[in-house]
Amino acid sequence: MNPEISAAPSARTQSADPLPARASVLLVEDDRSVRRYLEVMLQRAGYEVITAQDGLAGMRCALSTEVDIVITDAVMPEMTGQQLARFLRNNTKLAKLPIILLTGQENDHASAADKKLIDAFLCKPIKAEELKKCLARLLTGAQASRLP
Repeated sequence: MNPEISAAPSARTQSADPLPARASVLLVEDDRSVRRYLEVMLQRAGYEVITAQDGLAGMRCALSTEVDIVITDAVMPEMTGQQLARFLRNNTKLAKLPIILLTGQENDHASAADKKLIDAFLCKPIKAEELKKCLARLLTGAQASRLP
């Protein structure tokens, strides 16, 4: 299955700012209605959104499209969110991408391994403001880590 690209790739201009003016989000979610809700919410917040319907499609998309952050569901067919995160962390080109894991359960008991793979855990139903704040925090941190 092909990933859905919901916005034309942004023109990446050369500037002193290492992050693009409009950050690109890879959204990996198997539930079509949740994926569409999050896609619209992120677009309204000013993000370029690239969607994928499962972990395998998300992996292909991460390899073929320049993204700044990944938001992935935990439980999906083909490849789970944790498996996708493990793949991203083991790929030298993608290892530094911030990853947000969306889950239907509290993550107070997330394993130490999961905490090394995932930068943030958010519980469903996703609150728009909570997700936007999380994105801003992680993108700011990613930008700071890219500075010399």
